Amino acid sequence: MKPVAIRRVYPLLIILFLALSLAGCATTSTLPQEIPAMHSVKEIEDEYVVKEPDTWVGFNRSMYKFNYNLDKYFLLPIVNGYEFITPTVVQTGVSNFFDNITEVRNLTNSVFQLKGKQSLTTLGRFVTNSTIGIAGIFDPATSFGMQRQNEDFGQTLGYWGVGTGNYVVLPLFGPSNVRDTGGIVVDGAIRAGIASALDVTNDMNHPDGIKAAVTFVEAIDKRHKEKFRYYGTHHPFEYDLVRWLAGKKRELDVMK
Repeated sequence: MKPVAIRRVYPLLIILFLALSLAGCATTSTLPQEIPAMHSVKEIEDEYVVKEPDTWVGFNRSMYKFNYNLDKYFLLPIVNGYEFITPTVVQTGVSNFFDNITEVRNLTNSVFQLKGKQSLTTLGRFVTNSTIGIAGIFDPATSFGMQRQNEDFGQTLGYWGVGTGNYVVLPLFGPSNVRDTGGIVVDGAIRAGIASALDVTNDMNHPDGIKAAVTFVEAIDKRHKEKFRYYGTHHPFEYDLVRWLAGKKRELDVMK
């Protein structure tokens, strides 16, 4: 080998030797069992969990576990089957259809909160998607610049200064609070009243069965759109983490 080539290769060999030596040190000195515990579980819990008392903690944790089992053994298998056999374009159309129905809730609560511009946007979305979008199966309103404005009666109560009340985990619905639970009831009553007034299934055979089927499909679609999976965070305090995130999300929803 020529002297010039040797001078070029020699530094590379030194660098390679040092890199291998450092790698060997790293693999032998950072084994997990050799690192002493710096904090107790209690210290970590005090640092990262929600500070407000979880008054109904026994019920809430039991319901959290119930929702997990309901999700794992009933809802998710149905959702997975739905996603497997249904083309993506159909899934999108179903989601758009139910989102369009929810615009009624968004509109009423925007009006309750005296949000004039937002109310007009939501009304424009509903009219556009119900007509051009063929009963909401398509969403041309978004492409026209009319963005969806999510509102519910829980947010309306928060807007007018009503406190959240105790944290509660609801069956099927998941993390909530007393104020938002009341909001779910009011929104459901308004929707039921509108559906009863329109009564589009009145002239159909077995209208109750049709309503039940639509409700079931809507529930599957809602779970299909929700990406959260119970115990999927791999966080040692997932219950408290979800509780904190749910509370912060609702704070932001009310403030917007």
